[in-house]
Amino acid sequence: MNKILTSAEQIDFTISGLPAMPLPNKVLMVKPTYFDVEYVINPHMKGQIGEVDKMQAANEWEHLVDGYNELGYTVEVLDGVNGLPDLVFCANQCLPFIDEKENRSAILSNMRAPQRQGEVAIIKTWLQGQGYETLSLDLEESGKFEGMGDAIWHFKRRLLWGGYGFRTSVRAYERVSELLNTPVIALELVDDKFYHLDTCFCILNENSVLIYEDAFAPVSIEMIHKLFDNVIQASKYEAEKLFAVNAACPDGKNVFIQQGSTDVNKKLRDAGFSVHEFSTYEFMRSGGSVFCMKLFYW
Repeated sequence: MNKILTSAEQIDFTISGLPAMPLPNKVLMVKPTYFDVEYVINPHMKGQIGEVDKMQAANEWEHLVDGYNELGYTVEVLDGVNGLPDLVFCANQCLPFIDEKENRSAILSNMRAPQRQGEVAIIKTWLQGQGYETLSLDLEESGKFEGMGDAIWHFKRRLLWGGYGFRTSVRAYERVSELLNTPVIALELVDDKFYHLDTCFCILNENSVLIYEDAFAPVSIEMIHKLFDNVIQASKYEAEKLFAVNAACPDGKNVFIQQGSTDVNKKLRDAGFSVHEFSTYEFMRSGGSVFCMKLFYW
């Protein structure tokens, strides 16, 4: 089943009826040795050039690595590269995949900002070293695509949620769906502060999702509500200022989230999730937080 869905009326299946897919069991993180705000490519970076506290950023990154280790994940660490300060946001350069026969592949990104395009070759080399087949999208045919910044797997199912509007072209998902033989639910983003899907949409488990509703077009909200029984909503303040929705829930129960997201954290705990707060203030200067700072893979 490979097709792009852009309205609730097109969704003719239930989550339980979709093929299963195992959860990723490994985490890639890139050292923030060269992390800084050196340019402005999203609204959060304005006024932040040269403002990163490098020592604090290193401490924040180490604590996040420790968090994944404590959950029992294998954390692969890749060295940063001078001249690529945003390589630390390693969710963006590819979309990893595992098929029914456990063959591993990854679709490489076509990054929109010239300043970030050099990151893809670094991640491509690393992926190939891990035994992944790397696939590329034709830029003229498919347009821009920013990996797991915009393309997010449903929990334990072969269904992809794809954000578009600022960094990724909706037509990119036609080829992604074809390559992976997987349906894509395309969600339109309408607020440039939420330029990637992972800033406003966090899948928690098979039936639960955390969102910031105002980041989406109304038709996209309808699709989200059609397939999730439990839609937890973040406030504008916590979503925009604390990146509360740029959280990560790797196992369906433990949520890693920026510290201080009081309202969201209460809603998550009330829904039965275990909340683990992390400081990512230095990384938020560049427009990213917990989810952006890692790549889940098999």
